[in-house]
Amino acid sequence: MRVLGIDPGLTRCGVGVVEGVAGRPLTMLGVGVVRTPADAELGDRLVAVERGIEAWLDEYTPGYVAVERVFAQHNVRTVMGTAQASAVAMLCAARRGIPVALHTPSEVKAAVTGSGRAEKAQVGAMVTRLLRLDAPPRPADAADALALAICHIWRAPAQNRLQQAVAAHRAPGASRTAAGPGISRTPRTSATPRTPGAADTPRASRTLKGPAA
Repeated sequence: MRVLGIDPGLTRCGVGVVEGVAGRPLTMLGVGVVRTPADAELGDRLVAVERGIEAWLDEYTPGYVAVERVFAQHNVRTVMGTAQASAVAMLCAARRGIPVALHTPSEVKAAVTGSGRAEKAQVGAMVTRLLRLDAPPRPADAADALALAICHIWRAPAQNRLQQAVAAHRAPGASRTAAGPGISRTPRTSATPRTPGAADTPRASRTLKGPAA
């Protein structure tokens, strides 16, 4: 499984590609940051983000794209820029038919470090250890992008099983019993009276007969 992790942002959009499967050592294929000038027009900055992500998609051809889910912040301006960059990332992936997964920061931290409240330094240290790097990727946006990719690789199998279970439950005929189509089994309860038969009639005691007179 090859995943492109994207930590969305207008000034710095972290990108990182990780390959591997859950339960085995992972490999980093590339990591970097797509930058845009803060004094540029919003439309121009979004175009720059799009071009940068498209270049990564062209070079690494990932099978999945994992994007950090935008959550509410006190700084509305910051969260708006993050949401806009996130939308561009999802658009680039959807245009190519690449599945997109959204993971919250706490999900990523919990998957990589074991704690949903881990600091950025802890995330960077664990990413370095898991990918066997010489040093933590810089800036932190790049490390966060790798952490997103790692999180998706580890969580994807469980998510796929859950989706399959939900799909099977919703499929037509899923509510049928094991008895097979068209067969219904009505359990017999104690309220249903039984008609005594021969087997239920007590056997009368037999009288030994002597020889006839």
